[in-house]
Amino acid sequence: MEKRGSNKQLPKPLKLSQILGPSFVILALGLGSGEIILWPFLTSKYGLGIAWGALLGITLQYFMNMEIERYALIKGESVFVGLRKMFKWAPIWFIISTFVAWAIPGIIAASANVAAIILGFTEFKWIAIIFSLLIGIILSAGKTVYGEVEKITKTILLIGTPLILLLTLYIAKPSGWLALSKGFLGIGEKLATQPEGFWFLPLGISLATFLAAFAYAGAGGNLNLSQSIYVKEKGYGMGKFAQKMSGLFKSKKHETLKLQGIECDTSKKSVANFKSWWKLISAEHLIVFWFMGLMTMSLLMLLSYTTTFQTGLGQKADISFVIAEAGMIGQKTLPFFGIFFLVAVVIMLFQTQLGVLDSTSRIMAENYALAKHGHKETIKINLSRIYGFFLWAQILVGIVLFLINFKNPLLLIITAAVLNAVAMFVHLGMVNWMNFKILPKEYQAALWRKIVIVIIFLFLGFFSIFTLFTEISKLFV
Repeated sequence: MEKRGSNKQLPKPLKLSQILGPSFVILALGLGSGEIILWPFLTSKYGLGIAWGALLGITLQYFMNMEIERYALIKGESVFVGLRKMFKWAPIWFIISTFVAWAIPGIIAASANVAAIILGFTEFKWIAIIFSLLIGIILSAGKTVYGEVEKITKTILLIGTPLILLLTLYIAKPSGWLALSKGFLGIGEKLATQPEGFWFLPLGISLATFLAAFAYAGAGGNLNLSQSIYVKEKGYGMGKFAQKMSGLFKSKKHETLKLQGIECDTSKKSVANFKSWWKLISAEHLIVFWFMGLMTMSLLMLLSYTTTFQTGLGQKADISFVIAEAGMIGQKTLPFFGIFFLVAVVIMLFQTQLGVLDSTSRIMAENYALAKHGHKETIKINLSRIYGFFLWAQILVGIVLFLINFKNPLLLIITAAVLNAVAMFVHLGMVNWMNFKILPKEYQAALWRKIVIVIIFLFLGFFSIFTLFTEISKLFV
């Protein structure tokens, strides 16, 4: 057995085709909140002048995620393990902040709402409860481990994105593409309240909704940190020597668990391999997470713009704009395509909620183990039971909210997203301080990257605090 603290040479990098996967998962975790709901909703009300926010949001998350991957690549362990070593209170924080933000069932509420409309039902909370229980059963049966989640998300993204592209190319007009291009620069169209147009943010926009969309331009919240778990499970860098945990979430008995990884040495060969690894994982995350994510958001915003902006449709503070979209798609093509769009939305939202509950339960289970046994090299623990507890606790909270009729999908998603923006601000500071203090200088971020991270930290912190202050102050007016 390798002694704790002993170092090994960083393995040679794999081929790009062999490492594709983790970025698909982290991208899909944000698919049902930012891409499908929030950014199209804002577009239906204000046009494409807010597209810069999606571009900036996913770009900031790209840099954020790469620093999370940096740690896992070098250490062969999740960032939660390293943060527990630096901050003893970290596991408790991650359990609380993950549970409070992600137990709010906005994504599955949206899926159920659309499903109810397809089926002709006026009430959707019972469908939402059934969907939630179904996800719990699927995950409890142990059928969805990392490999399966990766396959499902790859399939959905590789099939869904081209179909959305074709649909948008057919429906969108040149004026829409021009508006999208201007929107990336912050140039907004004329509105009833601003006939001269606007720059960056229109008058009357809800800062909470915009912050929610900004935070969900990607995964958002503590879900970004799960990237280090996927990196380790996939065997990137020192993850090659790490214990794979996926199978332990299916085991019904206590298993020996080694959370700590094995650090690589700083030999010339390891440093050279690291540089090759870094180029490889940067390219993988840029292509899959950043490019595919931005393209998906852009297409869905353009589709919303083409079908609902300045038509009088989809102006309510709910997800009725999705139904308006489907109606206009059916009018501009064939009725079948409108129904197909709604069915695709239901499936994508359901899959996103499944992935979110799986990831959050794993995050909380690992942090529970760290909180209880973090000082030990190896522990005996039943991760499956702990995972199941957090999974069903989240589902139960969601069911209770539905039963007391707290079920507006848009309100639920925005509430969760604002909380996740704050959580993201906290973990951004923690992870990058840890990388600065712990990682050997040979593997630390370049100075320009450190400056970028500081700017992101300050921007996200100011934006989150200002939004919370603004929204809370409204309660006393």
